[in-house]
Amino acid sequence: MATMAGSEARRTLPTNSQWLFTKAQRLMPGGVNSPVRAFRAVGGEPLFIARGHGSRIVDVDGREYLDYVLSWGPLILGHCHPEVVGAVERALRDGSSFGACTPGEVTLAERIQEAFPSIERVRLVSSGTEATLAALRVARAATGRDKILKFDGCYHGHSDSLLVKAGSGVATLGLPDSPGVPRALAELTVSIPYNDIAALEEAFRRYRGELAAAIVEPVAGNMGCVPPQPGFLERLRTLTAEQETVLIFDEVITGFRVAYGGAQQLYGVQPDLTTLGKILGGGLPVGAYGGKARLMDYVAPAGPVYQAGTLSGNPLAVAAGIKTLEVLRRPGFYAGLEATSQRLVAGLLAAAQQAGVPLTVNRVGSMFTAFFSSRPVTDYVSACASHTARFATFFRGMLHGGIYLPPSQFETAFVSSAHSQEDVAVTIEAANRAFAQCREPSG
Repeated sequence: MATMAGSEARRTLPTNSQWLFTKAQRLMPGGVNSPVRAFRAVGGEPLFIARGHGSRIVDVDGREYLDYVLSWGPLILGHCHPEVVGAVERALRDGSSFGACTPGEVTLAERIQEAFPSIERVRLVSSGTEATLAALRVARAATGRDKILKFDGCYHGHSDSLLVKAGSGVATLGLPDSPGVPRALAELTVSIPYNDIAALEEAFRRYRGELAAAIVEPVAGNMGCVPPQPGFLERLRTLTAEQETVLIFDEVITGFRVAYGGAQQLYGVQPDLTTLGKILGGGLPVGAYGGKARLMDYVAPAGPVYQAGTLSGNPLAVAAGIKTLEVLRRPGFYAGLEATSQRLVAGLLAAAQQAGVPLTVNRVGSMFTAFFSSRPVTDYVSACASHTARFATFFRGMLHGGIYLPPSQFETAFVSSAHSQEDVAVTIEAANRAFAQCREPSG
């Protein structure tokens, strides 16, 4: 009996992740440093990750998972790619930061220009949020206008101008989506449905000559993966050009992910300004914004628009980025990634169908989201119609099966070049079991 009692006590002891989360909640808001990590959308407590290698991560309790979050997209080569690690180690031996010009930042800027013909000048920063904030400032300075146009469900960082909740109807001026955002600033932001060409045309009619910029994720990644409908980006490009509104593509997620030259290469539409991040830093914090010289020359010291950063272009992130881009340019890289992603999504759809679970999977390249919905997901409203409780059940089932997915129905999952055919088979096997838990009760 004593042995049984001891075993029972050991089973009820908190895991290391649970212990750390309890402690973290006393130290950090909600116990996390970014909201989705808290697992509130899926239930349970978050994992604390100790290490990662290739396609897998290991938590502080020693449990291993196949990782489809990949630090929310940057790790297109998987965790700890040996060439990237080597590049960072060499850079670190020479110094982590100087707050001065370095040869590496010139090389990385050159690589960006080669990949994105629309970028004639580029400025390196430290995050995607910083990049989008600066791009909007440039657009406002260049046009002398204040209003910006964004799209429901597209996330561009947490700067005040962009944390806006769309109202009902076409081209409705938004209200702040977060306390702390001044109403006066929020009223300068117009938010309309993504992929809705009629709403787009109405917005440009209603606010003719008032819009400094239109900013869009060319493939939405923050309401789940939602690709642009045919003609949507093209019409946006035409209308912005006609009214001399600056078109900004937020390619923080899609840049180097859906193609080496991002979504603008994939869809053949060139913006005036582009924001980048994630893959650009090879897993280290980095961002960039760039575009036409006539716009970027507004940025200090070339022009009057001030923007600065001590860690902008820091040697470690630059070294990781240069090496990552070098690997991406090798023959067959994107074809291999496409084949793996296609095989995975086909397997998920087949597993859901076999279990009788309604599922729609949106995929662009190695970005994908499995929506628990029987209808196409083309915008924020249709994304929100997904069965979030069923997703939470699926998420927990996959986690139990050793598969780490984004802990929210409205986030994008990613595939890396480190994911093997065996990894895909293991994932689909786990999905078969998890979908079985998502069936509606009979009778």
